[in-house]
Amino acid sequence: MQEESEPKLRNPEMEGSRKPTTEPPSTALAYQDPHYWNERFSKEEHYEWFKDYSHFRHLIQAHIPPTSSVLELGCGNSQLCEEMYRDGITEVTCIDLSAVAVEKMQKRLEAKGYKEIKVLEADMLDLPFNDECFDVVIEKGTMDVLFVNSGDPWNPRPETVAQVKAMLEGVHRVLKPDGIFISISFGQPHFRRPLFDAPDFTWSVEWSTFGDGFHYFFNVLRKGKRSSSDEGSSGKNEIPSICLFQEELEGEDFIFRTNIDENS
Repeated sequence: MQEESEPKLRNPEMEGSRKPTTEPPSTALAYQDPHYWNERFSKEEHYEWFKDYSHFRHLIQAHIPPTSSVLELGCGNSQLCEEMYRDGITEVTCIDLSAVAVEKMQKRLEAKGYKEIKVLEADMLDLPFNDECFDVVIEKGTMDVLFVNSGDPWNPRPETVAQVKAMLEGVHRVLKPDGIFISISFGQPHFRRPLFDAPDFTWSVEWSTFGDGFHYFFNVLRKGKRSSSDEGSSGKNEIPSICLFQEELEGEDFIFRTNIDENS
């Protein structure tokens, strides 16, 4: 049996979607710089953070009915909206702070005939939508960007907390009374729960995992379902150990995680 610390061979079928066409930045702080993303998206056609759709499709199908109105935060150049569309979830609105990403996504979707998907330039910290207008809000790695300079993960910097709360308040506001927020993250649940559980929010919190080497967390927050006895986690109480596959060692996710968790 292969030792857990020994890198395993990557799946060749994943190479195209996992390897970025641009070099990762020298510091994680660049991930919070809009200029970095505009430059990157101008050169890069597609990159999937935290695995591609096939790895968590079963979780999407279990939580998002095809009739749902969905808002995706920070679409970048991911194919998440396209994959959901092909699965019958056609009422999708994508936003990104990068004008370059938005323009390229609009052209890509138009070329494929996915005219129902809307793509808008917008800030997830100041959502330009009416109250209670989406059944589902989803993000994959977008919130994690806010944590790249958070300091101690048990006691994040006030600036980080303020940004995350602004994001969550906006998400909670635009969700319908029985809507759900799906957050796909590297951040371990015990670091995210204090923010998710702020008293202003009415959602319950549960999570599950997916992935082979790194474990990624699929958080599901159900608006209006919170109770005083809610323990939040429907998954395991123990955080999975990390077994590094060669694929993840060579991917940008590894660098991103290292910077997020370096103070833990």
